[in-house]
Amino acid sequence: MSTPTQQELDEFRADARAWFEENTVADPGFMLPLTFMEVGTQQQFDFLRDWQNKVWSAGYLGAAWPEAYGGRGMHQAFQDIATKEMGRANGPIMLNAIGLNWAGPLILDTGTEEERLRYLKNILSAEDIWCQGFSEPEHGSDLGNAQTKAVRDGDEWVINGSKIWTTQGNFAKYMILLARTNPDAPTKYKGLSFFLAPMGAEGVETVPIRKLTGEYGFTQTFFNNARIPADCLMGEEGEGWKVAMRTLEYERGARGGQPGGYVMTYPDIADVVALAKTAKYNGKPALDDPMIRDEMVSLLMEARALRLSSQRGRIQPLVQDRPFSIPLSSKLASTEFMKRMADFATRLQGMRAAYYVGDDDALEQGIWQRGYLNSFSATIGGGTSEIQHNIIGEHVLGLPKS
Repeated sequence: MSTPTQQELDEFRADARAWFEENTVADPGFMLPLTFMEVGTQQQFDFLRDWQNKVWSAGYLGAAWPEAYGGRGMHQAFQDIATKEMGRANGPIMLNAIGLNWAGPLILDTGTEEERLRYLKNILSAEDIWCQGFSEPEHGSDLGNAQTKAVRDGDEWVINGSKIWTTQGNFAKYMILLARTNPDAPTKYKGLSFFLAPMGAEGVETVPIRKLTGEYGFTQTFFNNARIPADCLMGEEGEGWKVAMRTLEYERGARGGQPGGYVMTYPDIADVVALAKTAKYNGKPALDDPMIRDEMVSLLMEARALRLSSQRGRIQPLVQDRPFSIPLSSKLASTEFMKRMADFATRLQGMRAAYYVGDDDALEQGIWQRGYLNSFSATIGGGTSEIQHNIIGEHVLGLPKS
């Protein structure tokens, strides 16, 4: 694939900018989710599914994926421009997060040709929504100890067990599922297998989980003698841990191949500065208080550092000594920062911080309070912050486990 000329990039940027300015809906009449983990109503789901399909149909999602699988076969630079213009127009999130950012790249990179042709186009178009079946109720962050069982029975696998925190599980058509196929394997990791499992199979049930925010972005998924076709197995039996670890590399940003767009949006740090200028503290603008001003400056510095770190990660000579250091640490740093930023913005409101979404007196419709409560999910999903510290210590710094 030839490198595009500057003129080609500029023309594409102009077209993308015009398209997003014309087609982005600023206010659909109801509160849009800030992240894919907040899609809790049919109204939100339908709107975001239509939006993703519209973006893909216009050629601004999956532009760098091969045409045979629903993409446009273009240079990655074009997709990067489209995603940037989407953000510039403050466009809604892409709905199909697990499909676009986890399952899709995994299938594109390691799947069979039959799997690519079967799944990828409908991931881009949002026709087929995907969810993730890794975490289990009794095992916390110990993914390797998954106990959901899969037993081969002729041309089918029979699944029994339960998965939890299944984002969009009630909307999904497929699940990337980690299940135990050999309870007698020499290690707990060797006994796991990875499936591209249909959620419509008889015996699969999802139960919504009400979150702290009052929304229903998660479900618990139950498998009761659910039968799925044998060809749902991805890779070889017993290789599930290896496939799952590769999947988590996509989830944590350590491996590329995603088709573009974004599945989470957060208020910019500039919005917090504007809030600090208008919020009152002891009858004066909050920024007049030296302690608040000091905390504000610290947040500004950290936001700037995160942006520069992301740019540094794309300059090979600057990361060649530890190539995975920035990707593996970015998830930890960014999610913890967003939580602190939302907490600070909420505290700035003083007594008004007690108002929430739906309250007439809520500042900016309670977006900061909602964002703070939702920010905890991002520090848990894809591995808790504690797990991320262990990963950085062991795989980046080379520290011993004990």
